[in-house]
Amino acid sequence: MTRIIAGRAGSLRLEVPKAGTRPTSDRVREAIFSALDSWGLIEGCRVLDLYAGSGALGLEAISRGAAVAVLVEKHPQAAQVAQRNARTVLAAVGPASGSPHADVVRQGVQTYLDAADPQAAFDVALLDPPYDLDEAELTANLTALVPLLAADAVVLVERSSRSPEPGWPAGLARIREKRYGETVLWWAEVA
Repeated sequence: MTRIIAGRAGSLRLEVPKAGTRPTSDRVREAIFSALDSWGLIEGCRVLDLYAGSGALGLEAISRGAAVAVLVEKHPQAAQVAQRNARTVLAAVGPASGSPHADVVRQGVQTYLDAADPQAAFDVALLDPPYDLDEAELTANLTALVPLLAADAVVLVERSSRSPEPGWPAGLARIREKRYGETVLWWAEVA
């Protein structure tokens, strides 16, 4: 079971695609959002959730006060689940919290990044790619992401603890690494 952990939609259950995704555990999501909250990067922010799957990461941000979440997922079934989850979370959050907005984009991550408006100015980018994603492709994703980030943005990459550190492109500098069993979180900021 995947659920929203905290915020206006806290405890709300989310659908998970039947196959092809690896949902982030509650423990790891709580750690991610505790860090973002301590840095003052949730309330009113613009979040980009790449390899979104069910949309749990981006929608957790909406529940906690983010203004916008863009969920990018290429697999049709997962994108449909993310769309249903977005409607459910937005209904639970309600318009009283500043009319947050969630967009589900059914497209490959690199295709989305290459075509995205450089004025997007995302405050937070969350990348939870399949563990078997080629390191060169991850580096290409991160390189294309840099122009879409706000000046004080942070980037999170969730990987297997057996994966090497991401190849950080010019414009991003690693600030933190934290391990949770088989999962490692790599944090970077705009350099």
